[in-house]
Amino acid sequence: MNFLVIGLGNFGAALAVKLTQLGHEVIGVDTSMSKVEMLKNDITHTICANCTDFHSAKELPVKDADAVIISIGEHEGNSIMATAIMKQLNAKRIIGRAVSETQETVLLAMGIEEIVHPEKDSAEKMAKNLTTEGYIDSFKLSNDFSIVKTDVPERYKGKMLNETDIRSGYNITVLAIISKSHKRNFLGIKQSITEVKGIAKADTVLGKDEIMVIFGNVRDIERFMD
Repeated sequence: MNFLVIGLGNFGAALAVKLTQLGHEVIGVDTSMSKVEMLKNDITHTICANCTDFHSAKELPVKDADAVIISIGEHEGNSIMATAIMKQLNAKRIIGRAVSETQETVLLAMGIEEIVHPEKDSAEKMAKNLTTEGYIDSFKLSNDFSIVKTDVPERYKGKMLNETDIRSGYNITVLAIISKSHKRNFLGIKQSITEVKGIAKADTVLGKDEIMVIFGNVRDIERFMD
């Protein structure tokens, strides 16, 4: 896929590099020549341009991009202006970044339906990691449903899935089981290794050092993990 990442701050740069590593064509754009120069060997292409200026932005291959990600975070006004210009240039798909509720409201009013909140999402994940026993990670599908990775609770260890009340008592579906093990690297330091065992079935045994990937309503998941 072809991506246009506008804004090469911490979030934009990390996203652009990761997309490039995954084999996608990525053009990273920023007004800072130093950022453009620093990332030119890590991203497919880098361009120094001001995307809050229509005449400058229209020179970019916007129509060739499968998605344009506005990752500007430092200046909300610039982010909104760049988003408006991308809409004016008929970008196929625009993903906005919101750092405040006001900015999100403006983006929604502009018709931007895909909005990311890197700082807020990171804070929420860290808060859950710190306060919820067994919580590892989550992927939010909507306001009501999520996919969550969590350690197998003590009460289920050693049981087959059909011997538990996970589905009947909590209305949660176990999608997969991930095994955990450890090995030492070439420096002799112990590292944690994970491996997906496969799709969970009725006779899948929940091991004591394993991770469950579960799907369900957010409230049901919270009740399950309490």
